[in-house]
Amino acid sequence: MTTAPGAQGVAEALLAALAGRGWTVATAESLTGGQVVASLVDVPGASRSVRGGVVAYATDVKGSVLGVDAGLLAEHGAVHPDVARQMAERVRGVVGADVGLATTGVAGPDPQDGFSPGTVHVAVATPDGTVVRTLALAGDRAAIRAATCAAVLREALSAVRPADAS
Repeated sequence: MTTAPGAQGVAEALLAALAGRGWTVATAESLTGGQVVASLVDVPGASRSVRGGVVAYATDVKGSVLGVDAGLLAEHGAVHPDVARQMAERVRGVVGADVGLATTGVAGPDPQDGFSPGTVHVAVATPDGTVVRTLALAGDRAAIRAATCAAVLREALSAVRPADAS
C-alpha cells in the first residue's frame, strides 16, 4: 500500500508535530482500510510515534474490538459522527497512544445505512479533546478513500500542532 495522494507531506508534518510534543498516534479505520496508518508508516522514522492501527471494517468489529457503544451502532449504524468520535477515543486505549485518528463512512459504489457514497466522518482524539468532522466527498471509491485519508491527517495536524506553530 502506498501513501494516499496528497497525504505524504501532511503525514510527515504530523509525525514531526507528534515527535515535538512527545506524543504517539494510533488509527481506527473503516472505509480507509489501513490507508491512514500506511501513509504514516511510509514516512522514515515513523516508528518513533506510530503505535499501530485497527482496521474495523465490519460494524460488529467497531464494537467488539474498539468498544464503540452497541446501542449507538444498532440505532445509527457505522456511518455516524459519534461512531467516529468513539473510534478515535477508544483506539487510544486499545493501542496505548496519545492521539487517536478515526475514519468511517461510505466509499461506495453503493449507499450504506441510507447514506450515499462520499458521506464520511473523521475524528481526532488528543489529550486536549476530540474533534469530529463530517465530509461530503465526491468521486469514485478510490478518490473518496484517498480524500478521507488526507482529511483525517490534516485534522490531526491541526489538533496536534501547537497554536503558535505555522
